[in-house]
Amino acid sequence: MKRIVPYFLILAALLVGCAMPNATPDAAATLQAIYTSQAATLQFLQTQAAATQPALPTQAVFPTQSLPTLPPLPTATGLISFPTATGLPLPGVTPSPAPVTLCDQGAFVKDVTIADGTSLGANASFTKTWRIQNTGSCAWTTSYALVFASGNPMKGPAAVYLPQNVAPGQTVDISVNLTSPVSQGTYRGDWMLRNAAGVLFGVGAQAKTSVYVQIKVNANMTGIYDFVANYCAADWRSAAGDLGCPGNVGGKKGYVARLDRPKLETGLSDTRPGLLTVPQNQNNGYLSGYYPAFEVKTGDHFRATLGCEYGANACNVLFKLEYKIGKDPVKTLWQFVEAYEGQVYNMDVDLSPLSGKTVQFILTAHANGAAAADRPLWVAARIERASSLVTATFTPSLTSSATFTSTPTSTALPPTITPTASPTFTSSPTVTASPTSTFTLTPEPTFTETPTPTP
Repeated sequence: MKRIVPYFLILAALLVGCAMPNATPDAAATLQAIYTSQAATLQFLQTQAAATQPALPTQAVFPTQSLPTLPPLPTATGLISFPTATGLPLPGVTPSPAPVTLCDQGAFVKDVTIADGTSLGANASFTKTWRIQNTGSCAWTTSYALVFASGNPMKGPAAVYLPQNVAPGQTVDISVNLTSPVSQGTYRGDWMLRNAAGVLFGVGAQAKTSVYVQIKVNANMTGIYDFVANYCAADWRSAAGDLGCPGNVGGKKGYVARLDRPKLETGLSDTRPGLLTVPQNQNNGYLSGYYPAFEVKTGDHFRATLGCEYGANACNVLFKLEYKIGKDPVKTLWQFVEAYEGQVYNMDVDLSPLSGKTVQFILTAHANGAAAADRPLWVAARIERASSLVTATFTPSLTSSATFTSTPTSTALPPTITPTASPTFTSSPTVTASPTSTFTLTPEPTFTETPTPTP
């Protein structure tokens, strides 16, 4: 190993020895010389150190791999569009067109009364009520109407105006008074809505579908007992005792009253008579009418239309059809809770389970809580029977317009007698009679009577 000589010491000695002893020292030049000497020495040392280090292995050189050139991204206008999930067609399915909201458009909600296929007697009055929703974008006013469109009109009106304004999204109950045909069969009547401009529209997606009423007429049924006509034959009672008929109408003990054209909570007046059965004005008060005993036969039906009187907004009652056989306790045959909601209910109870028995029927109206606002109605309450089982009765009537008139005239002329007796007797009676007869008799006899005078 070579010995490293401190050359910088030699160089520094040379620089000091070369200096002129008589010259003035240059500080800047001296400093610069020192810097230069130090830099040279540092360079020399680095060279020597590098020569003594072992050589590092040469790094392997790998070939440069070239990546494939990607195509440029498309611009916004050139992006590929893919169909959305809603636009993907399904096999075998035809896509439906987007729904369109029309100005005047409705949707059928439910049959409030008289479900399709309801069986009614011949020439029976009934009220059909539909619930319809306004699904259009225009409000319906009371100038809108439900009008008869086709089928059997069932003696209904040509049009019934809406009872209230109906905003989009709201529902309305529309009622029509109808009468069943006289012949047996199935009958249907279709009805459409009409706007204020007289344009017809209906329900459904295209607003072209009608609402309808469909009934079955059993022409073999006839009324056999009318509870309304015979209401004063019943014994009306409440917790206050026997009330008489009609009782104290308007009183607090309860009372019954016949209404020839009752106004139902639907807002319509029924052409059939009904009974207003007001319970006793106390909590859970009631009113019951005990009718005379009635012999039931197979196939007999009790039918009536039930509801609250129009305007009795807080009416809430329990209608009960009860019965009693002999000395047995009172039993409930049928019952129905009715609250004032703008609807009525058509009841039809088959009495066949009581066939062959003599039954006392009881009509009861029972308050659900407070009774002050209760005004329950039984409209056209009656028992119907198959016509083939009804025994015809014949009451002959005799009408006679015959007049019997008798006007006999009696005249006595004086005879020629002795002067002691010259009496004169004249009789002209007139008799008129009017018996009930099938003939007319008008005799007019004339006779002369000559009496013998007393001497």
